[in-house]
Amino acid sequence: NAVLAATEVEKVESANWRELGMCETLWTFKVKEFGPLIVSIDAEGNNYFENKKVEYNAKKDEVLEEIYKHVSFIK
Repeated sequence: NAVLAATEVEKVESANWRELGMCETLWTFKVKEFGPLIVSIDAEGNNYFENKKVEYNAKKDEVLEEIYKHVSFIK
C-alpha cells in the first residue's frame, strides 16, 4: 500500500491532530486512484488471512485425498 500511496496521492488536503504525532495524525489526501484494497485486519482484531488459512487447512486433507486418487505417484 505504501508504494501505491506514494504514487497516487496528488496532494494533502488536511492534517488534523498533529500534536499527537505523525502516526496518529489524521491525514486527508486527494488521490488519483486508490484501490481496490483488502482490509486484512479490522477494528476488532479479526485477521482475514489468518481466518482463511484455518478454513483452507480444514478442507485441505479432503481435497488432497481426491487429488491423490488421480495422481497417486505424487503421494
